[in-house]
Amino acid sequence: MTAKRTATASWEGDLPKGHGTVTGASGALPVLGLTWAARTESSDGKTSPEELLAAAHAGCFAMALTATLGRAGKPSERVSVRATSTFDKVGDAWKVTTMELDVTAKVPGLSAGEFAEIAKRAEQGCPISGAIRGNVQIQLNARLA
Repeated sequence: MTAKRTATASWEGDLPKGHGTVTGASGALPVLGLTWAARTESSDGKTSPEELLAAAHAGCFAMALTATLGRAGKPSERVSVRATSTFDKVGDAWKVTTMELDVTAKVPGLSAGEFAEIAKRAEQGCPISGAIRGNVQIQLNARLA
């Protein structure tokens, strides 16, 4: 089975003062405004590719961790993931340098050590982690609630 998902973006004007939008074809993602300032300064109600990447990674990791816990016979009651994407100037170019995953989960009957090991396995199996690994440093901070 293959799944394809589509998003579209448009941009008007130059990079520093221009503006754009992004939306998903499914209808679940509303039209969101984009600006260069939202990427590098203050978001002012606009989004950025880096915020969308962080949202994708947070959602993907929450599902990957839930599945990995289930396969280990330790189903979670709740998983919360906060992903923070860092967009930084490296030399003359801009780059996503790190993705920090802060994870808290409520998992009855699981020790902190077991949870840390399962979280590492989930990060290795998360498709978004796999898509950025080797290009973006992934930092995983996992703790039980």
